[in-house]
Amino acid sequence: MLQSIEGMYKNGNIELSELPSDVLESRVIVTFLERKKPQSQKRIMQLGMFSGNNQSTEKDFQFTEFHGDTEDGLDWS
Repeated sequence: MLQSIEGMYKNGNIELSELPSDVLESRVIVTFLERKKPQSQKRIMQLGMFSGNNQSTEKDFQFTEFHGDTEDGLDWS
């Protein structure tokens, strides 16, 4: 009967996460898996997180305010 048990290889030793059942002695095959990449944590945008040293002013908001697209043929008034 074949059994698969997860473990960790460190400093030339293999540490099993659990003991195999009903096995006192056996041949083994060791397969090294790719190292798991740490998953990036989801981040929520927060007010001011990209501001750096400069803070937005009222003039900045007025400059970026949308007043319609003159080329779309719609009345934005």
